[in-house]
Amino acid sequence: MKKSLFFIFYSLLFLSVQFTFAQAAKNSPKQIHIDRADNFERNEDLVPGGVVLSGNVQITHDGVVLTCNKAYVFNKENYLKAFGNVQLVQGDTLFLNSKYAEYSGNLKKAFATGNAVMTSPDATLQTDTINFDRNVQEAFYNTKGTIINKDNTLVSKSGRYYVKEKKFQFLTEVVITNPKYVIKSNHLDYYSNSGHTYLLGPSTITSKENYIYTEKGFYDTKKNLAHFLRRSYIKYDDRLIEGDSLFYNRNTEFASATRNVKITDSINKGIVKGHYAELYKLKDSMFVTKRAVAINLVENDSVYIHGKKLMVTGKEGERILRAYNNVRFFKIDMSGKCDSIHSNSKTALTKLIGKPILWNGESQITGDVMHLIGDNQTRKIDSLKVLNNTFVISRDTLGTGFNQVKGLNLFGKFRDGKLHDVDVIKNTEVVYFMRNDTNELIGINKNVSSKINMILENNAIETITFFNKVDGDIYPEDELPENARKLRGMVWRADERIKSKDDIFTAEDNEMNEKLIKQGKEEEEKGKNVPMKVRKETLNYDKKKPSAKPAAKEPLKSSK
Repeated sequence: MKKSLFFIFYSLLFLSVQFTFAQAAKNSPKQIHIDRADNFERNEDLVPGGVVLSGNVQITHDGVVLTCNKAYVFNKENYLKAFGNVQLVQGDTLFLNSKYAEYSGNLKKAFATGNAVMTSPDATLQTDTINFDRNVQEAFYNTKGTIINKDNTLVSKSGRYYVKEKKFQFLTEVVITNPKYVIKSNHLDYYSNSGHTYLLGPSTITSKENYIYTEKGFYDTKKNLAHFLRRSYIKYDDRLIEGDSLFYNRNTEFASATRNVKITDSINKGIVKGHYAELYKLKDSMFVTKRAVAINLVENDSVYIHGKKLMVTGKEGERILRAYNNVRFFKIDMSGKCDSIHSNSKTALTKLIGKPILWNGESQITGDVMHLIGDNQTRKIDSLKVLNNTFVISRDTLGTGFNQVKGLNLFGKFRDGKLHDVDVIKNTEVVYFMRNDTNELIGINKNVSSKINMILENNAIETITFFNKVDGDIYPEDELPENARKLRGMVWRADERIKSKDDIFTAEDNEMNEKLIKQGKEEEEKGKNVPMKVRKETLNYDKKKPSAKPAAKEPLKSSK
């Protein structure tokens, strides 16, 4: 029994020792192997503990082949130094050429200097010195380097190349030069096979068409598609586009922006805001929604126009602004509502379409169609036209009644941004509270005529003139009953009046705005120190389109 147990223990111990030695042999560094050389010599004075190889030298080690003009090989240290026309080849996809190199078989690390060139199927790196760690398949350099591939040229002060991922990483002054643009950044990851670029710090992209800034973004240099995040903007000659998230297609000059969108027109001094926008530069068109508002400068005052959808089309000087669905607008002396707005910069004509209502000072004006006509020379509002079913209402300044003018059409002229001279024509009706110089009520004028002219000062009626009066009179207050003091169809809509730029938005608009702003701040805070996620199309690029294998590179000519 004891012999049996001893035999079993001995067998297990033997197997364990065998396994340990096998593992040690497996993990122990492989020895550098000399394949060939024209000359072989030992020179202890020149190379203590090593051998000198010269002429057509070829050495192999664990999957790499090194050729050079001359080499010192130290077998004990499993180390070599190579001189002249040095080339290290790994498989058939990576070539490292230089004038001088060192290689450690124990550490599986290479050091190459003197016009060092590393070539992969997708790019060539040229610099003074390259360090290559085969264990992790990474190369790095701290001298000015140039990377060239089919599409781009990259220059940086330092960088790292990840062989398996085919990724260059730059952390200092990198510049990508493409025939169409130049990218500059201090932190950039570039995948040489796909041309995908990840911008991970303050970066700029400059071209003839525009200037782009971002602090976090993605750019496909082959397809010219981009997605920019964090403090990004696109600047054209006449427009600046900002947003939390920007998508850009250089081929079609299309851009879309999401959340906190702001588009500034530097020539026309206008701004459009919203939470989603699309811009087609080649078509000179823009579409904005989600709490969209257009802000334009008129007479040194800002006009705010809001609609569920805003569209701007046309070239400079011929631009057309369209606003749709429950449109509201505000200016200090004027505000209004309608279903839609059509504003043409060439004709300086703004049409208020669909149940328009206008508040000018304290006056409420309604009609079927309204036209505001501007002056392109002075950039001021010149006149107002109201067509069909015109109704003008304002409160009596001291009483509880309403001054009312009703007719077919209205034609008004502005002075200093305020309605000054107004004509109401055809079948006009009036209810007007007349007061003397001490504001005492002297009577209520109610009549019918063919035309009425009103002169306004500070948005209040100064004088009123009746033409071809056909019926009516001035009634003492106690002789005109309340129900006779209102014209047929009169509706006072003071509760709808837009009194500030904030009133143009609905409660639903404001709720959405607060939600999106909060969401943006949360994402900004959450993503501050989070690396940008690499896209699937980057990681899977070669699975869809395998890289071509490069031809073997000719050794560099030796300087020796």
